[in-house]
Amino acid sequence: MREAQFWTWHVLAGVVILVLGGLHMITMHLDGLWGLFSPFGGSAIAWDNVAERSRQIIFPILYILLLGVALFHGFYGLRNILFELGCGKGVRSLINFVLVAGGLVLFAYGSWAAIAAHAV
Repeated sequence: MREAQFWTWHVLAGVVILVLGGLHMITMHLDGLWGLFSPFGGSAIAWDNVAERSRQIIFPILYILLLGVALFHGFYGLRNILFELGCGKGVRSLINFVLVAGGLVLFAYGSWAAIAAHAV
């Protein structure tokens, strides 16, 4: 039952990645067509435009959300691949610990970076 819940979260995380990744692609790669996220004109990756987007609270929130769902989706998928190798219970516990600890460290670091960029 618990694995079914994790699998459901895994699939929903994939959908969220699709939506947020699509928004990211529109912002970064199609902005020249629409100019929605380049208030100073020019390239979406020009420093003035990047700094202006970072000042808006919605962008750090969306980046942190994307980071969280991408880490869960990727690490849960990796966990399932490693578990299919037929390892014992002790190794499974170690895999779970390493992936959860690594995911939390990466999430904390990425969240700090998004918040620090917003504060600049």
